[in-house]
Amino acid sequence: MIRPLARRLVWALTTLIVVYVITFVMVVMVPGNPFQQSDRSMPIEVEHALRARYSMDNNWLYFWEFLGGAVRLDFGPSFTYNDWTCTQIVSQALPISAMIGVLAILFAVLVGVPLGVISAARRNSWLDVSIVSGVLIGISLPTFVSGVVLLTVFAVAWPILPIGGWGTIKHLPLPVITLSLPFIAYICRLTRSAMLDVLGSDYIRTALAKGVSPHQVIWTHALKVAFLPVLSYLGPATAQAVTGSFVVEKVFGVPGMGQHFVNAALNADAGLIMSTVLVFSVLLIFLNLAIDVLYAWLDPRIGLTI
Repeated sequence: MIRPLARRLVWALTTLIVVYVITFVMVVMVPGNPFQQSDRSMPIEVEHALRARYSMDNNWLYFWEFLGGAVRLDFGPSFTYNDWTCTQIVSQALPISAMIGVLAILFAVLVGVPLGVISAARRNSWLDVSIVSGVLIGISLPTFVSGVVLLTVFAVAWPILPIGGWGTIKHLPLPVITLSLPFIAYICRLTRSAMLDVLGSDYIRTALAKGVSPHQVIWTHALKVAFLPVLSYLGPATAQAVTGSFVVEKVFGVPGMGQHFVNAALNADAGLIMSTVLVFSVLLIFLNLAIDVLYAWLDPRIGLTI
């Protein structure tokens, strides 16, 4: 286990370096000027002084300076938000997005897995058809539509939750549920498909023939194996949810990572773009690694390979 894990860590660091290089090249090649935005242009002399101060006229020097700062968790200043550094923005926004993302994934697992199991156990019944239809709607429905619907119902027509903002526990349910809906649909579909395969296995039929109750067979024996595909999906899903969804954050006025990333892209803020991309990459790579380790622990036949 130790040697494969060490190899995976080396591959993870290599992937981060490749992501950084590609992101840097794209940021440098894309036209844009963070110093000359329509709402806050500055004299050309000041712009030249700032470019020289942060080595932005020398791409090679800027590449190494930003990489060295990233290793120290110092991503430099943000040109989108005055008097803020990228590190301050990320450190303030990431916990907010992480809280919403983790709660959304937990809610999706708690709802999606039981629905998938019930759908597989009642195959071709009206309950199965209803759940599958709901899954198709959940996958197809954009989050900005479901978010607006939830706002209209629970914040306008039946005002039991705030219409937006951040700061209290009442601000959590609507963005968490909205963000979790697509994940619920995918988890339910994966669980149903895996459960149908497992329930047709020989060892399941043998357990039923020996008198083991169907409830115990489904929820104890079959679910442990059927959960493995869901576990693989949770790695990238958690990274995606934790780093924030711009649509959900925009609809509910949540100051998370998604809004900062889009604002940085619109304003050609190189430092903020690269810092948010690197944070997302770190989460994605190491969450996938953690899922793979857990996968190998749950099913030792698989092992941990590169």
